[in-house]
Amino acid sequence: MFGEAIAGEALDGESVFAPYVPSEFRIKWTTLDWEADEAYKLRRAVFCIEQGIIVSDDRDDTDLHAQQLVAVSCVAGMPEQVVGTVRIHRDKGSVWFGSRLAVHAAFRRHGKIGATLIRLAVSSAHALGCETFLAHVQSQNVPLFCAMHWDVLAEETLLGRPHHLMQAQLDWYPPCVTPYSGFVTHTQAHSAASARSAA
Repeated sequence: MFGEAIAGEALDGESVFAPYVPSEFRIKWTTLDWEADEAYKLRRAVFCIEQGIIVSDDRDDTDLHAQQLVAVSCVAGMPEQVVGTVRIHRDKGSVWFGSRLAVHAAFRRHGKIGATLIRLAVSSAHALGCETFLAHVQSQNVPLFCAMHWDVLAEETLLGRPHHLMQAQLDWYPPCVTPYSGFVTHTQAHSAASARSAA
């Protein structure tokens, strides 16, 4: 009985522990091959399998010159799994685009991963001379982008789905000159636990 309780089994056979959720996510520019590989797999899972927008593979010519960003879940500060991604690229002059924003389905409610990917995407492009940052945003994601200080420029249909061409208000995105280390975000549970321990 004692060993079962230590192993996480209640005396009646039910588990006493909640499923593991990482408490920390690092959002950064891709630096390692495994991060890039996992980012492409995640994009395929979201855009090809889950949403069915693109058939078989979502890679395109933009990937040849785009910078991939990743959100990596961490255990004890060490990277474990790519749970989100987005790519950015310079279009013409000081105009940049963000595209292929994807967050793993199991992590869409943890730690503001999508919002932090957007923040680093725009802030890192801003540091490289971006004066206009645009994205073709799926309609269901427009409220998130509006809350993050983006403006709708036009409604459009891309890949058979309603989208909005949107522009970031760069004043809200100070330049980030350290995109390879990027930002760290925590889950709400971690933030609450930290607040309790500080009190």
